[in-house]
Amino acid sequence: MLIITIKQGKEKSLLEERQPWVYASAVERVDGRPQEKMTAGITALVHSSSGQFIARAAYNSKSQIRARIWSFDANEPVDHALIKRRVKVAVAKRSGATTKPVVLVSGDEDGLSGLLVEWYGGTKGYLVCEFQAAGVDAWKVAIVQSLMAETGCKNVYERADALLRKGEGLAVLSGVLAGDEPPDAIELTEKGVKFFIDIKTGRKDKFR
Repeated sequence: MLIITIKQGKEKSLLEERQPWVYASAVERVDGRPQEKMTAGITALVHSSSGQFIARAAYNSKSQIRARIWSFDANEPVDHALIKRRVKVAVAKRSGATTKPVVLVSGDEDGLSGLLVEWYGGTKGYLVCEFQAAGVDAWKVAIVQSLMAETGCKNVYERADALLRKGEGLAVLSGVLAGDEPPDAIELTEKGVKFFIDIKTGRKDKFR
């Protein structure tokens, strides 16, 4: 497994403040096999300059955010079970019994750094996912399966933020991940105003 060693004096934000990101400027060195170092989103151990365990994180050599923390618990592995738990908790916090659009997963807040999930139209509607970082992109299948299981929604679409994905060295991809493709526009009401939104792009228009 890769080991990311943090520069002396740079550990405070991780050890005391639980900062979820490790920037390139804070990294002293990365030890591991060359192939692992080039694998975007691979799980790595984060150590202090003295060799103390700090966290497990998703490593990305192509991003200025070199690592995004999965867990500060040395006994918590990064596996399918972790993904399922994080998705389940996020959905339980926000889904409720509503057909209104809702943000189901909000990145670092839910321990899934770089993941944004919006839900439109309830169980017969659409889950729209943005995988904005290599770590969650590497766990895309498990994330989608967990989202479908927890919401009962069978339609999942991936929307790409080109700027963010390019910054992570990821291909800019959009398309259906499960079920049916969303329509070009759906009608919503916000504060008494009706408008249309293309959930494939996030663009709102045709206010009336």
